[in-house]
Amino acid sequence: KPKTKITIITRMPSTCVQETSLLIISISFSIWSILLNLNKPCVDQDLCDELCLIDVMEEKLKGEVMDLQHGSLFCKTHKIVGDKDYSTTAHSKVVVITAGARQQEGESRLNLVQRNVNIFKFIIPQIVKYSPNAILLVVSNPVDILTYVAWKLSGFPRHRVIGSGTNLDSGRFRHLMGEKLHLHPSSCHGWIIGEHGDSSVPVWSGVNVAGVSLKGLNPHMGTDADKEDWKHLHKMVVDGAYEVIKLKGYTSWAIGMSVADLVESILKNLHKVHPVSTLVQGMHGVKDEVFLSVPCVLGNSGLTDVIHMTLKPEEEKQLINSAETLWGVQKDLTL
Repeated sequence: KPKTKITIITRMPSTCVQETSLLIISISFSIWSILLNLNKPCVDQDLCDELCLIDVMEEKLKGEVMDLQHGSLFCKTHKIVGDKDYSTTAHSKVVVITAGARQQEGESRLNLVQRNVNIFKFIIPQIVKYSPNAILLVVSNPVDILTYVAWKLSGFPRHRVIGSGTNLDSGRFRHLMGEKLHLHPSSCHGWIIGEHGDSSVPVWSGVNVAGVSLKGLNPHMGTDADKEDWKHLHKMVVDGAYEVIKLKGYTSWAIGMSVADLVESILKNLHKVHPVSTLVQGMHGVKDEVFLSVPCVLGNSGLTDVIHMTLKPEEEKQLINSAETLWGVQKDLTL
C-alpha cells in the first residue's frame, strides 16, 4: 500500500458514450498539462510516492506512462503506473477526474451534463470499490453538477468530494485585475463564486489591494454606471475559456495549474483557502441541494472548513440565481 497515491482518470470508457477521436485528443491535451503542472508540486517535492493514470486508450497510455517513467530520475515519485483496469488505482489518496465529453466551441458547460453523467455512472463505482477512502477532485464539466453527481454516486461524505469550481475563474479575475491596475495578480484580491460558468458571481464588495476596498473608492464598481467598466472584467472571465477554445481548440495550461494548486493544498495539508465547489444548501439563502463554489479550506482530509463570506444583497441574489440555474438542469438528471 503506497504512502500517498494520486490517480488521474482521463477518458471515458467507449461503452458509455460514443464520441469522436477529436474528443479523446482534446482530453489528452488537458490531462497531460495537468500532469506537467503536477510534476512540480507533487512529483518534484515528494508529495506522493505513486502516480496512477487510467485511460481506455491502452497504447496511448502505455506511451505516456513510459515517457514519464523515463524522467523518473529527475523527480522524487518513484512509481508511475497506468492501466485501463481500475484495480490499479487501489488505495489512492486523491483521485482527479477529468474524463468527459469535450466542450465544443460556443457550447455551454451545462449542455454537456447528461453525456458526462453517463460516464460518471461507470467511473465512480470503480473508484469507490478500490479506493473507498479517497478524496475525489472533479474537473470534468459542468463541474458543479458533476461534483454533485460524484457525491451522490459515491456515497462519500461531502468533505471528500470537491469540484475544481471557480479556482481558475478567480485566477483569471485576479490576472485581469493585475493587467488593469499594473500589479502582480498575487497583490490583487478578488473572488468569483457560484457556478464555474456563465452564472458565476464576482464579489465586487470584497475586491481589494493591500486591504484597500476598490468598491469603497468606486461605489459604482461592477455596475452599468461604472465609468471604469470593471463589469467587463467579469465578462472576460466568463468568456475566457470560450475564447481559448476558439483560438486553440481546447483549454489546458491554466486548468492544469489550477488543479495542481488544489492537489498541493490537499497533500501538503496547507489549509489554504480556495474557491471550490461544495454543497451550499442552507448557505446564503440557497435552498436546493446543489454544489457551487465558495471559499473553502483544503487540507489532507479534504475540505475542512467553509468561509462564510459577507455578501451584499445583490451578490447573494446572484448566487441564489446561480443555484437555481444549476438546479433547473440537475433536478431532471437520471442517476
